[in-house]
Order: sequence, then structure tokens, then C-alpha cells
Amino acid sequence: MRHTLPIAPQFYVTAPQPCPYLEGRMERKLFTALQGDHAQRLNDTLSKQGFRRSQNVLYRPSCAECSACLSARIRVADFQPSRSQKRVLKRNAELQRHPTSPWATEDQFELFRRYLDSRHADGGMADMDIFEFAAMIEETPIKSRVIEYSRAPLKGERGRPLAAVCLTDVFDDGLSMVYSFYDPDLQAQSLGTYVILDHIAITQEAGLPYVYLGYWVPGSRKMGYKAGFDALEIYKGGHWQPVGDPANHRAELHPLSVDPIAEQVARISLPDARVTRD
Repeated sequence: MRHTLPIAPQFYVTAPQPCPYLEGRMERKLFTALQGDHAQRLNDTLSKQGFRRSQNVLYRPSCAECSACLSARIRVADFQPSRSQKRVLKRNAELQRHPTSPWATEDQFELFRRYLDSRHADGGMADMDIFEFAAMIEETPIKSRVIEYSRAPLKGERGRPLAAVCLTDVFDDGLSMVYSFYDPDLQAQSLGTYVILDHIAITQEAGLPYVYLGYWVPGSRKMGYKAGFDALEIYKGGHWQPVGDPANHRAELHPLSVDPIAEQVARISLPDARVTRD
């Protein structure tokens, strides 16, 4: 007899550690392993519920008294670039896009190190070596791509140097920008914004509805730029909704802002798996 049963991963909670987005707060994550034959389906399903992938782990913030981190995505069919974003597209029109398999290269790592040293020298990735970088890029049990952007060579340079790189996951309903980095010497070109705009274009070309941006955090300068994109949705209260006025979303602490872990896990929807039973 054939039955349809849910895929049943085990969920765990990390120990509290300093929050990278809001000063003076502690973060905690709910996570599960992403592996096996059903990894892609599990990733697709949980990503629609606010989870993010890091190598072979899916996680979602589950802080004790804070619910500021909100998963964000762009509805590409409704997206209209602002005037400043149109200028960014024009400014970077000469860049060339090159999608490739999730395989780390020395050129990528050199750009990654320059980006970290310039923008995030005190961040959690500051000490990553080339082996850890390779693991971040290559350890993926789902459909992933590395999208490289190259610029025209300057005098004395050979080939087209990398200007930006994005590790991108492919979902059944869109693209997820897992991690991106760019040449810090080209800060005036707004490459972070350009890579998002180009992912919107790729998603539209593929006929998919969403670009997933990771977490938007009200009150965090690091994450504030995401609210500047049109047709933005956030996952809040157990469902996706338009972000509306960003000022309406608060980052205050409250002891009842997060449900107990057991209740959170009980409400997670899981994909079905067909199994054979005698």
C-alpha cells in the first residue's frame, strides 16, 4: 500500500550569541539539516516559510524576545525600478554576466577577501580562509549557481576582472540570493543594488515570481537598503504580505513576540514524501 507522509526533519536551536544586526541583542536560530533525496523539496517548502540556506543547513531566526528579522522577497511581475535604480542599471550596462556551477575559484576568493576587509572587517566572516570559502560556495545539496559579473579591463589588465559575484539558489518559485560580494573600489557603481536588479531580470526571464533577498531588519542600517525595492513582501505573522510603510515595522523587544520553540515547529508545513508500506 502506498501512503503520503510528510518529510520529517529534526529541528534544533542554537545557543544565544550577539546579534549581528541590532546592537546589544542576542540572536538564536531554529535550524535543520538539508540533505538526502528530498533536500530540494524541503528547501523550497521551508524557504516559503522564512527559512534561509547556509551550506547544508536551513535556519530561521528564533530569538527569545525579538522578532525584528523578517524574510523578504520581491514580486518581480509588479516590480518597477526607481529613478535612482534606473541610473544604477545604466551605470553598469557594460558589465557582463556569467552564470556558472557552484565551484569556488581563486579570483572569487581574492575579490571576497577584498570585500570583507573593506566592508565587514569585524564581521562573522572576517577570518574565513579559502577552504571555508570553498565550502560556502560548493557545499549545496540543491540547485545552485554562481553568477559572476565582469568589467572591462583597465590599462595593463588582462581579461575581464570580476566586479561582483553572487551565490544563488534556484527555487521552484524564484531565485534566492544567498550571498553576494563586489569590488570595494567600485563602490560608486552601487554594485550591490545592481546585482539585485539583475536577479530580478533573470527571474523575469525564467518566468518565476520571486527574488528572495534574505532578512530585512527594521532598525538595522546594514539591512535597510532592502526596503528601497518596489513590490517588496515580508514574511510576518505566518504569511507573506506587502511591506507597506517600513516605518510601521518595529524592532522593539517584547517577551511575547516569539512563540515557544515547540509551537513554532508544530506550525511548520513540510513537503510530502511517497513511501511504500507493507
